[in-house]
Amino acid sequence: MGKRHYLGHLTYDTHNDSLRAAFEQDGRSVTDVHVMVDRDTGQARGFGFVEMASEGDAQAAIQALDGQAIDGRNVKVNEAQERPNRGGGGRR
Repeated sequence: MGKRHYLGHLTYDTHNDSLRAAFEQDGRSVTDVHVMVDRDTGQARGFGFVEMASEGDAQAAIQALDGQAIDGRNVKVNEAQERPNRGGGGRR
C-alpha cells in the first residue's frame, strides 16, 4: 500500500488545514496535503491528496476516514494511483 492518498467528494470549502487536521487525528503523521484548486478562479475543485509518514498511518487513515464526514460531506479516501503517461504534447 502506498503512503499517498486520493480524496474525492470534498466540499469546495475544504482546504489544506482542515484535511491535515482530519488525517492527523488519533496520532497519525501527515507529511503533505494538497487540495487541488482551479488555476483561474482559485476555488477548490473537490479533490485532493494527502501523504502519510508511514505505511501504518496510511492504512489507518483509509480505515478511519473513508466514507466519513470532513467539512460536512462524506469523502472517499483511497490509495492514489500513478497517472498514466499520456504521451508528449510537444510541437513540431
